[in-house]
Amino acid sequence: MARSVFTFAGLHLETDDRLLTPRAWTQEQSAWAADLLPQLPEGPVLELCAGAGHIGLAALRQSGRRLVAVDRETVAADMIRDNAERLGMASRVEVRCGELSRVVDQDECFALVIADPPWVPTSGIGRFPEDPRGAIDGGDDGLTVARQCVEVIAQHLLPWGAALLQLGTLEQVGALDLPAGLVVVEVREYPRGVLARLVPAGADQVSCAAGPSR
Repeated sequence: MARSVFTFAGLHLETDDRLLTPRAWTQEQSAWAADLLPQLPEGPVLELCAGAGHIGLAALRQSGRRLVAVDRETVAADMIRDNAERLGMASRVEVRCGELSRVVDQDECFALVIADPPWVPTSGIGRFPEDPRGAIDGGDDGLTVARQCVEVIAQHLLPWGAALLQLGTLEQVGALDLPAGLVVVEVREYPRGVLARLVPAGADQVSCAAGPSR
């Protein structure tokens, strides 16, 4: 149980060895999110499976928006709070610890959702012995937690908002059955994974109401 300092998108942050070591390529998720923010409606940002919080914090460092960062591990929640403090962002970062379906209120809406769920199929986690199992095990097809993420996205994304979902392969994107009203409009492939941009198919299919998060 040791902490270490790492650099991510020019930010000096800390992580804990009980968490997944931040991957350098996921800076692309932060950069894409930052590029999208000026085009999106007003509202907070939600980060799911946040880990040390590096992706969301890097995405919002030049923005005045609020960030709600969610992870089921208490060590991750503590790490996110500490990193937000390090960056002088604590006043606009709210950390919630718990299962995805339980930590977002029914009427909350977000302009952007960033999701980095575990996506390695259970049969393949042995290839990564240095990684905590809970941080990479995505179930039989690698999509168990990703499905939970898209359910949250479908219920809580503002009309004209966007979500960026990280997965392992293009095949996983194609195999992910999306809830009604949510569509993939762009996929970017990288050597270590893929990022998919999701948007509501129509404003009339969004159930949450515009307004600040709790």
